[in-house]
Amino acid sequence: MNDWSSYQLQDFIPFTVDIYLRLLERLNESFWPLQILTLLLGISALCLAIRHHSRLLCLLLAPIWAFVGYGFFIQHYAELNWAGGDIGYFFFAQSFLLLLVPFTGASVDKSPVKQHILSTLPVVIGWAITLAGLIVLPLLFVMIGHSWTQAEIFGIHADPTAITTLGLVLILFSGWRLWLLALIPALWLLISALTWTVLGTSWSLILFSVLATVLLGLLCKSVAGRVVKQDQFI
Repeated sequence: MNDWSSYQLQDFIPFTVDIYLRLLERLNESFWPLQILTLLLGISALCLAIRHHSRLLCLLLAPIWAFVGYGFFIQHYAELNWAGGDIGYFFFAQSFLLLLVPFTGASVDKSPVKQHILSTLPVVIGWAITLAGLIVLPLLFVMIGHSWTQAEIFGIHADPTAITTLGLVLILFSGWRLWLLALIPALWLLISALTWTVLGTSWSLILFSVLATVLLGLLCKSVAGRVVKQDQFI
């Protein structure tokens, strides 16, 4: 039996940064011009979040997660990493949760923004993370020297899809539903950040920063929920 302690992180990333960037580029080439549609869907998701239409938002996001699970992981990423297909099934699971969770009861966070700073901060973080996933990070990826054809796009690539979803659930959900819907996107973001670390690029620092910001929002929203409940008993 192999000694798992002898393995290093590099052993689970059997490709180079050039090969991974070529994978991102191949995805854009394969699915063009679908990127236009997925970006429009992302903007639609923002509009639904503004109007607190959580069920419609989840119904919009669910097929996107299923598509990325198949198109990104099973069709392409699995060619580079034996775990790619398995990760794709976790994206399918997230798609199922997005269909299921909104119909389990009252799930939208409609607390007044003036109620407590711990209630407003996660929402502000959520909007920032959503915009980062949709617009800022793809532009930044190009600004640091990568090609436009390698830019990761919401609804096509895994990272911006996970980041945008994390922002949206921070805006709309609270309690156990928030943590449940954030779990798989956050885990993938961690895996992706570790992957970029092994590949030796500074992009990993950006993803770790996004993940840390998301965790701050999750913790603040959980604490705010407890504070509100305590105030109700006073």
